[in-house]
Amino acid sequence: MVDVRPSSLPDRGDPLIDVRGLTVDLPTQRGPARAVHEASFTLARGEAIGLVGESGCGKSLTAMALMGLLPEGARAGGSVRFGGTELLGQPDDALARLRGRRIAMVFQEPMTALNPVHTIGAQVAEPMRRHLGLPRAEARARAVALLERVGIPQAARRFDAYPHQFSGGQRQRITIAMALACGPDVLIADEPTTALDVTVQRQILDLIAELVDERGMGLVLISHDLGVIAQNVDRLLVMYGGSVVESGPTAEVFARRAHPYTRGLFAARPQWLEDENDDAGDDGPQARGAARSRLPTIAGTVPDIADLPPGCPFAGRCAFTVPECDAGLPEPVAVGPGHQARCIRLDDVAAAAAAPGAPA
Repeated sequence: MVDVRPSSLPDRGDPLIDVRGLTVDLPTQRGPARAVHEASFTLARGEAIGLVGESGCGKSLTAMALMGLLPEGARAGGSVRFGGTELLGQPDDALARLRGRRIAMVFQEPMTALNPVHTIGAQVAEPMRRHLGLPRAEARARAVALLERVGIPQAARRFDAYPHQFSGGQRQRITIAMALACGPDVLIADEPTTALDVTVQRQILDLIAELVDERGMGLVLISHDLGVIAQNVDRLLVMYGGSVVESGPTAEVFARRAHPYTRGLFAARPQWLEDENDDAGDDGPQARGAARSRLPTIAGTVPDIADLPPGCPFAGRCAFTVPECDAGLPEPVAVGPGHQARCIRLDDVAAAAAAPGAPA
């Protein structure tokens, strides 16, 4: 087995990543627009956190800020500390030495993450040669072993094959091997199972979880799928309009959905998933889901980042909106152990949720 153990990890109990008040401003035709608002969280060794929310809510931008891979013209503020070292403001060459070596990313679409004109073996071995200084033969041997570890059959024979010669699931496994090549301390997985069938999705998620546990890495998992999040992360951050509107231990957030947006996300998911451990009968879960009423939706649409309301980003789409919601971004309010939500009307939301006939 390839030795890709994490290097120079902080002491147990110290966060690998400590994000405080992270902001990201993007250039637009109407001037700079804030795409991430005061995001704060920590990631410890061996811990998995999840980022969820609609497309455009700031999940991937937050992850890119950790990697120093923001779009051209973007400006980041606040603080992102990795192992006690501030990353924001670091020169590009310093961040380039970090990426792949200490913090690695599995991208959403493997065909855009893999270079079509280079063999998959060369792409897995390249980080080892660049960051670890391994000679070609040793890097090749480690790459073959790592490809075998992630489930590529006949890895030695297929080392010189090209990305288009592999299936979608195999290409995703190859990108995982690339990310793990140097034994990073932190692994960021951005929608790693998009467009994969359910069986392959489960295999990929199990593989990531096994490798994270085996090597003591920290994991940041980005997903739209609440079922994936429920089964794979310790803590959950719900994002909307660039803000973390709710956060806490996954089980706690699932059990007590405090923010109106979080409640809307949960209400809009297929309800038969809640009963997947029940006896589905001969017709299975599809028939059980079909028997339920139409899925609820969240009113309105996600605004452009330049058109976000001045206070709570969910104001206007939220049934609990009052004029005070536009006064400023609400401060996080504790609603349970380690569980916070940004809303000035949490008591009203909770009362409405407890009313007879309210959605679960």
